[in-house]
Amino acid sequence: MSSLSGFVKRIRDIMRNDAGINGDAQRIEQIAWMLFLKIYDAKETDWEFEEKNYKSIIPANCRWSAWAHDGGNRNALTGGSLLEFVNNTLFPTLKGLAVTPDTPVTQSIVKTTFEDANQYMKDGVLLRQLINVIDELDFADYDEIHAFGEIYESILKELQSAGSAGEFYTPRAVTQFMAKMIKPKIGEVMADFACGTGGFITSWLSELKGQLKTTEDQEAYARSIYGIEKKQFPYMLCITNLLLDDLVVPNVYHDNSLLRDVLSYTEADQFDVILMNPPYGGSEKADVKSHFPDDLAGSETADLFMSVIMYRMKKTGRAAVILPDGFLFGTDNVKINIKKKLLKDFNLHTIIRMPGSVFSPYTSITTNILFFDHDGPTKETWFYRLDMPEGYKHFSKSKPMKLEHFDPVVEWWDDRHAIEQDGFDKAKSFTAEQLADEFGYNFDQCGFPHEEEEILDPLDLIQRYQEQRSSLNAEIDRVLTEITERLGGAKE
Repeated sequence: MSSLSGFVKRIRDIMRNDAGINGDAQRIEQIAWMLFLKIYDAKETDWEFEEKNYKSIIPANCRWSAWAHDGGNRNALTGGSLLEFVNNTLFPTLKGLAVTPDTPVTQSIVKTTFEDANQYMKDGVLLRQLINVIDELDFADYDEIHAFGEIYESILKELQSAGSAGEFYTPRAVTQFMAKMIKPKIGEVMADFACGTGGFITSWLSELKGQLKTTEDQEAYARSIYGIEKKQFPYMLCITNLLLDDLVVPNVYHDNSLLRDVLSYTEADQFDVILMNPPYGGSEKADVKSHFPDDLAGSETADLFMSVIMYRMKKTGRAAVILPDGFLFGTDNVKINIKKKLLKDFNLHTIIRMPGSVFSPYTSITTNILFFDHDGPTKETWFYRLDMPEGYKHFSKSKPMKLEHFDPVVEWWDDRHAIEQDGFDKAKSFTAEQLADEFGYNFDQCGFPHEEEEILDPLDLIQRYQEQRSSLNAEIDRVLTEITERLGGAKE
């Protein structure tokens, strides 16, 4: 296979010439289903070798090796014949595969993966060229698999400039840091209820790998993840990545985590660890909010996911969750109630304030990592502001955040102490009583000095304004209610 940069450039150049591809999101989705079939075909070769009576769920003519592999004989489908086959045979066949409750997960994932997949290309010759480039990948070669890991990362990074698809990608440095600080243990199960392309799952597995010593450890490792992803495209990428990582029965589902009553969850539905970056900025419909208690039934997606997280964490469980600034300073009723529950029922021990450009160019909204345990109420919460590393004005695609940029936090983590820098708090602890009574559940502490803040994009600026206006109105209502109560109640 050619170099990483060469591979990515080749597939990008081919699709740029096809009239059916409109933008980065469609380009990556087109690559995704091809990579899935190529990788699945390689796995099936292994399964056929290991299982004497192995039978593929994919009809023989639709397996990658049958229609996509050229073999150098120049008899492979191309042009109109290839488009005819892919559009009218391959996709209808894979979408219509017969799946029952008894179908092994290793086979049922094919139908699940293709249920909402799309084929966008209109030029059969260009489609053949793209297939040939992808077919060069050799998944029987360890070095090739390692190289593909880099290619996969490169593809995921493209999501950051793919419009709304950017919500699926959390920078790898962030997922690695969160998995590292949560300290995974063999036998634990980690969940991500909006897992996207599986960044938190793969970071969790990477942290666990160094602890594997026995066959029992390997089995526990394979059972240590649980994921749900609502959207087809990132779900497909997640499954593909886990297959490549030899998780042949990935416990990841194409579903919506918000469509079940949170009060119906039992201990069997709870997990040891939750790592996630809930979608934020979105608004949910009334039928979604009906699955939550009235005091927690907001319309903001991130708020609803916080409720799911709290109801699905085991006693003594641990969580690390990314939330936008709007959650920290928000004082509307739902956010207040979520934060009350967080302080009362959980130990919110740490909040890391991250620089605004971590998710750039998808959004410039400043985000935060909340670490909390389910081992009793909060006594104190430490805030730590992670400043831009020296030599950086902001992060970008060419200068992304790296794991080493979290080193100051890691060094501080086990030796916590207050830090003041240029007259501003960089690290400081507050009691639960202070956060509740003194600040009115406004968790916007140890923030970035005004002169260091980035100028937000217009849409991000509007979103922040709306959040702050809503919070200010809620704060005014709270203060007026308090004054009224002190005056002896409102007079009729």
